[in-house]
Amino acid sequence: MVAKRIIACLDVDDGKVVKGVQFQNLQAMGDPVELATRYGQEGADEITFLDISATIEGRKTLIETVERTAKNLFIPLTVGGGVKTVDDARRLLRAGADKVSINTAAVENRNIITAIAREYGAQCVVIAIDAKSNGPDWTVVTHAGRKDTGMNVIEWARTVERLGAGEILLTSIDSDGKRQGYDLKLTRRVADATHIPVVASGGAGSSDDAFKAFTEGHADAALVASLFHTGQETPNSMKAALRAKGIEVRL
Repeated sequence: MVAKRIIACLDVDDGKVVKGVQFQNLQAMGDPVELATRYGQEGADEITFLDISATIEGRKTLIETVERTAKNLFIPLTVGGGVKTVDDARRLLRAGADKVSINTAAVENRNIITAIAREYGAQCVVIAIDAKSNGPDWTVVTHAGRKDTGMNVIEWARTVERLGAGEILLTSIDSDGKRQGYDLKLTRRVADATHIPVVASGGAGSSDDAFKAFTEGHADAALVASLFHTGQETPNSMKAALRAKGIEVRL
C-alpha cells in the first residue's frame, strides 16, 4: 500500500505566508523559509509553496524566496504562481523546486502542460484546480479565485491527465479556510475520474478531516495550512492520529 502524504501549504503574498477564508481577508502567518523548515522538521512529507499574487500582478514567482526555502528542506517542494512557460518552470526547478504547480496558465494555454511534462517528466507537473460549487457540479476558477471559467472540474481533471499532468492539487474554494472539512464529494469525484494522485485541499480542521479525505474522498494526499500555522496540529501529530486509525503514513 502506498503511504498517504501530509503536505504543508505555504500561501505566499509579498514574501510572507498568509492565510484567509475562501481566498479573502488574508492574514500574515510568518516567514516562508522559517515555516517550511519547521514543517519539514515536524514530519511533513512535502511542502507546497504558492505565490498567490503572482498571476494577479502579472509577474514571476519570487525565485529568491524559493531558493532560500529549498536550501532548508530535505523533502519535496512544489512551487506555483505565475508559471506560464517552460522557461518559468525551468527557473523554479533550478531554484530548488521538485515540482511546479500551474493553474491559470494551464487553462489559458493547455499546451504548457504537455510541454513541461515532455521536458521534465509528468512527475514534475502539478495542475492546481480551484473548484467552486455550481449546483450538482463544480466549475474551475482561476486568477486566485477571481475568475469563474464555467469549465466543468471533472472534465478538466480528465483533460489535464491526458495532457501529461502527474498530479492534481484540488482546492475547494467553498471550504477553504473554514476548517470544517474537505469537500469529500468533490475530492472523490475527481479521484475516481482520474488515474493520477489527487491532493485534497481546502478546509482541514482536524486530523479526522484528513482521515475522511483518504477514506471517503479517495485522496492520495491532504494539504494543510491553518492547522499547522496556528500550532493546533503538527504534521507528526496528524500522522500519528492517522496511523492509529489504520492509515498508512510515513512517521
